[in-house]
Amino acid sequence: MRTAIPANSAIISDLLRRSGELDDVSDTPRLDVEILLSYVLDKDRSFLYAWSDQHLSDQQQHRFENLFKRRLHGEPVAYLTGLREFWSLPFKVSPATLIPRPETELLVERALLLPLSEQSSALDLGTGTGAIALALASEKPHWKITAVDAVLGAVQLAEENRQQFSFENVQVYQSDWFSDVKQQLFDLVVSNPPYICAEDEHLQQGDVRFEPVSALVADDLGLSDIRTIVSEVHAYLKPDGWLLLEHGFDQGSAVRQIMLQAGFSEVTTYTDLAGLDRVSACRNSDLGI
Repeated sequence: MRTAIPANSAIISDLLRRSGELDDVSDTPRLDVEILLSYVLDKDRSFLYAWSDQHLSDQQQHRFENLFKRRLHGEPVAYLTGLREFWSLPFKVSPATLIPRPETELLVERALLLPLSEQSSALDLGTGTGAIALALASEKPHWKITAVDAVLGAVQLAEENRQQFSFENVQVYQSDWFSDVKQQLFDLVVSNPPYICAEDEHLQQGDVRFEPVSALVADDLGLSDIRTIVSEVHAYLKPDGWLLLEHGFDQGSAVRQIMLQAGFSEVTTYTDLAGLDRVSACRNSDLGI
């Protein structure tokens, strides 16, 4: 016996065509609708096109309309679904953390290209969802990786992600930068710290309006947390250890200068796919440590 279709039931293809309604709030309106529909239907995106004439149930349609309305008001898709893919891993996300972004994968790529042994140790400062630390762990199962964050909610979320991926080579705990990091020397320290100036107009645009300000904004034109990390990291880096930092597109020169003034060598800035400065790296040249 066939299940009766509700009189006003929407079909997948009709809902996909509504992506134009998101043009003013999203750079990827079609993708947004695909992700929301996939989430509501518990199907992958290919299903939407293979079965584009399928009707939604009343419950599914109600859920979609609710999520779509919230997206129209600017709420990030990642917060609506509680998920964001990074380094091909499905990370749980929440408003307690930044949403992992594709640009940050450059930091992971450059870290993996460093001349480090398979038995190296790494520290991820301000780990958020755990994206950087867990991406490294997925590629380097023999590395010992520590991930810390000052925000308890972020620590709890990063630990949830660690557990869902079953990465036993990562430990997650709370620390405000280095304040509670167990005294040891690391081969690598990485961070995507707050680096946006408080007056930056981009804070009133797009997804960042919904993300935690503490994870976005820093004093001193966005450089204060970067200065703190660079000034304190010597005590936690092995001789010839590396520091890699993500930063703003217009901060490459300033970050390199901070690193050079702190006595680091092999100071370099790498550009992202858009050709913009995104990650700066340096090496510990203090052989006296």
